[in-house]
Amino acid sequence: MKNRKLPCVPKHILKAHKVNEPGDHRFMAAARLLQALWREERNLPIGSCHDSRNGLKEIGSLISEDCGLKGRNFLTPEIAALAYREYVYQETGALIDEERLWMNLLSSQPLCFNLFGELKLDDEKANRFFRYLFPDYVESVEGIYFEHSPARGDPDYTGDYTAFDVLVECVTTGGESGHIALEVKYTESMAEAATRPKARHDELSRLVGLYRDADAVALRASPIQQLWREHMLSRVMVCNGRYDTGRFVVIYPAQNDLCERAVARYRAHLASDDPAVSGFGALTLEACIDAYRMIGEPDLADALYSRYLDFGRVEQVVFGEAQTGGFPFANRA
Repeated sequence: MKNRKLPCVPKHILKAHKVNEPGDHRFMAAARLLQALWREERNLPIGSCHDSRNGLKEIGSLISEDCGLKGRNFLTPEIAALAYREYVYQETGALIDEERLWMNLLSSQPLCFNLFGELKLDDEKANRFFRYLFPDYVESVEGIYFEHSPARGDPDYTGDYTAFDVLVECVTTGGESGHIALEVKYTESMAEAATRPKARHDELSRLVGLYRDADAVALRASPIQQLWREHMLSRVMVCNGRYDTGRFVVIYPAQNDLCERAVARYRAHLASDDPAVSGFGALTLEACIDAYRMIGEPDLADALYSRYLDFGRVEQVVFGEAQTGGFPFANRA
């Protein structure tokens, strides 16, 4: 069954919660309001950013710097401590933005830690989770790394700073050394400006044998260039002997139509639809949260759902059910 369409949140509601950002697409506006509601319910102080015209501007999907540095952007103190340690020991050249990580409730950077942090801290839980999602591929998890690249700038790889949000090293069901490279999206539109491809990208596109037309212009443009570069990086790690096998997987919310369309467009360029051949896959954020339920972690599943996917709360605000029990104008004279 297709997911219910998200409401187009009226401006007066967005303004009331200080999340009226004209550049937001439909999913992003609803998600920004959801984060503001999550913050308000926990009495977390609102954060602000610099506005070119009005100086500091409060935004409901931000928490204050003091609150952020206490780890309140994360679901548990343990995940917050892990995020801080990963930040301190980040790889050279890693793109970890402090404000996004600590203060921005909407950012996919803290989502990565909230979604996979407990798995980094608990080997057996990681085994159960990834075996459930990839029963044909994962036997055991050997390591989980955040904002990871095998060798930034190395011409033997992509020659640039392409990196994965999360990399999971594993032993496969066939006893081989494998990896699952993860790109995690939340509100991203995939329309971000594409970078100019390097000659190494063109070379790899032909070398890796993944595409119907390795020279297709569309691979080098938004909304799929990032997927093209990361998928090639995953494959070249196998070509270079770093792993015996690997998969590149995109995770995004089912109701983020822009991500869904970008993934479908990228799939259309692949020579094979079989993940065992192409090494490409996609998962919804909903499926990842359901996996936690299925492996006996309902509390974490509930916390993730409440934080990122409970758009029923957005509908309650839009339709005024919590205050009026019905249509928001029903009690007006």
